Amino acid sequence: MEFSFLEPAGLVAITPKRHGDARGWFSEVFRDDLFRANVADVSFVQHNQSYSKPKGTVRGLHFQLEPRAQGKLVRCPRGRVLDVAVDLRASSPTFGQHAALELSAENGRQLWIPAGFAHGFCTLEDDCEIAYLVTDLYSPEHDRGLAWDDPALAIAWPVTTAEAVLSPKDRTQPRLADLGTVFA
Repeated sequence: MEFSFLEPAGLVAITPKRHGDARGWFSEVFRDDLFRANVADVSFVQHNQSYSKPKGTVRGLHFQLEPRAQGKLVRCPRGRVLDVAVDLRASSPTFGQHAALELSAENGRQLWIPAGFAHGFCTLEDDCEIAYLVTDLYSPEHDRGLAWDDPALAIAWPVTTAEAVLSPKDRTQPRLADLGTVFA
């Protein structure tokens, strides 16, 4: 596996090796020992998967508050997405900054997003699936969001606000300036 450390600090792109022949390929997409040694000493407790039918679907930006904050290991086993993580750690020198990375079935890349970040993605084609491991269970009481299109975040989304396919919840999330301190 190849590990690329990104900014904001804490984010890691992970590209598993693929071993191929005439039949196709095989890949270890996760190994606990390598992950703990190279990325973070965490345990995953839940495996989530989402399917988005239309191109231009935006999900996020989502996070959970302490004490139920989640780290996420995200991959795209079907389709292509622009995956985004925003630093919400108030004490971080990169507070409010983000990283955006294309994840696809073709490139096999994954993104580790530690607790303290908001996460979201936009589908770049029809029929996309996202699979992600999380370090804490889903907790509706701790579930929060951030406006995906907040100009202060300066995220270069591949869709406009008018084009984005959004849930009602994601249409009304607060902007960063209105969020308050969510992580120390």
